Amino acid sequence: MNCRVLALLIAGHFVTDINTGALPAFLPFLKESLDLSYTMTATIILVFNLTSSVIQPAFGYLSDRWSLRWLLPAGPFLASLGLALVGLASSYAWILFFASLSGIGQASYHPEGFKAASLLSGERKATVISFFHFGGNLGFAVGPILTTTFFTYLGLKGSLLFLIPGIIMIVIFLSTSQWKVTQAPSSSRPKGGPLPPLNGKTFFPMSLLILTVVLRAATRLGLLTFVPFYFIKVQQSDPMIVGKYLSIFLLAGTAGIVIGGPLADRFGYKKTTLMSFAVSSVLLFLFYFTSGTLSLGLFSLAGMFIIMSNSVTMAIGQSLMPNNLGMASGLLLGFAMGIGGISTTILGWVADHWGVPAALQITFVLPILAFLSFLPIPYPPKQMQKAECGLRNQT
Repeated sequence: MNCRVLALLIAGHFVTDINTGALPAFLPFLKESLDLSYTMTATIILVFNLTSSVIQPAFGYLSDRWSLRWLLPAGPFLASLGLALVGLASSYAWILFFASLSGIGQASYHPEGFKAASLLSGERKATVISFFHFGGNLGFAVGPILTTTFFTYLGLKGSLLFLIPGIIMIVIFLSTSQWKVTQAPSSSRPKGGPLPPLNGKTFFPMSLLILTVVLRAATRLGLLTFVPFYFIKVQQSDPMIVGKYLSIFLLAGTAGIVIGGPLADRFGYKKTTLMSFAVSSVLLFLFYFTSGTLSLGLFSLAGMFIIMSNSVTMAIGQSLMPNNLGMASGLLLGFAMGIGGISTTILGWVADHWGVPAALQITFVLPILAFLSFLPIPYPPKQMQKAECGLRNQT
């Protein structure tokens, strides 16, 4: 495993996802500057999500069919360029255009980045992917802090400073060629030929895996959306408490990503994933019926266990689609996560009709549904089992 190349990929993921975390923090400044309505402000995030998540499978398909390694330096730069220009936009239309440009940078980097990380991983696939995930999550956490700092001192023009990390990354990428990971040719796909279609044996487990990721994403986004309302509107708590809960929840999730990969490589992918869903649901219900420091501790642990399986499900998806690594990455990170985000609208409807506690309790059940959808997935796949048997026979 080439640690220098992996570090470069992680840094690229960090820079790319800084922009994901920063854009929501832009919104209050943009709303005030251009006198936007709440609907228009929310549409900025919608456009960004459509371009950064939903179209990722398209980039994954292109990545699998042709060598698109140039997306590794181009993705972070485009993501940073789009965000840097948002603060200079003179009209709402330009804001949407620049937000979509940043989203395209996001969408282009992730499938190619996950594919490159997978090709570097060797036997420790989940561990390597967890480190790659860590870079993105750390960037997501840093983004809002940078937005607040830049805008406090420079106003909207401070967004230009987000271009600096993008420029640094493209210079580093272009100054070395070690990141140009070569994909080994597959016996089932001639070099330069069309991608083999998914067969029935792959389609069923991959569909269940996508459903699992959708439910996990819905859980995490549902908590981030409705836990603040629960404390402020229902518990009448100080808003500072909400910030403390969410910050620790996100930090614990970052730790969970780093822990989950090595655990899966040691104890098994399926066992680790099922354990993470079962434990997180129990922790969420315990959090709801406790208070104080105990409640905070349980909520942070839930954040760690919910996200622990992130790198593991990515590794499983790539093993189910070994000739379509980019497509697998796009489906699981982009499409499934994007669909999971739509669930917050449904939970909002529940909160409007039956209250925030009802929406939260439904969120607590979602990991159990993810457990049940993941349970029938045959893993490791039969082709991997045959390969392992062949290696044992040779020895």
